Amino acid sequence: MEKKMTFDKFVSEYLSRGLMQKQKGSAADVEKLLVRSTKDLKTAKANLKIDEGIAYSVAYLAMLRAGRAFMLLKGFRPSDGYQHKTVVEFVHQVLGDEYGTIIGHFDRMRRKRNLFTYEIDISVSFKEAENALHSAETFVNVIVEYVKREDPQGRFKF
Repeated sequence: MEKKMTFDKFVSEYLSRGLMQKQKGSAADVEKLLVRSTKDLKTAKANLKIDEGIAYSVAYLAMLRAGRAFMLLKGFRPSDGYQHKTVVEFVHQVLGDEYGTIIGHFDRMRRKRNLFTYEIDISVSFKEAENALHSAETFVNVIVEYVKREDPQGRFKF
């Protein structure tokens, strides 16, 4: 992933292309998404030995919800037909290359989850699902810690 433009230019471009919209989110909305994201991690872990594909998909969903919470914290939400990709790109734009590896995992998981959901005969191995869960746990923790740092009033109760 490339990070070539400033945040303001990114926002301007994505708003004008209809890829995201401004949205004033409450602390409660951000918290609900992050609590749900944490629950998704537990669900993915519980399903790991039952169904690797479902575990993988739910681990990805945990990342997506955390990414959407992150966007909402910053006053935006994805729109149009590229919502998942927009979330990945927004998070990368804000967090930067320091988190490029984990955001790269998020993007690869986005594409694999899409194939698993819509294509026939796409499988997910136990190791892939296990790695996905680890990546999701790391990503969600990064987002939760970022949100906590942005919340000096201590509104969030995770």
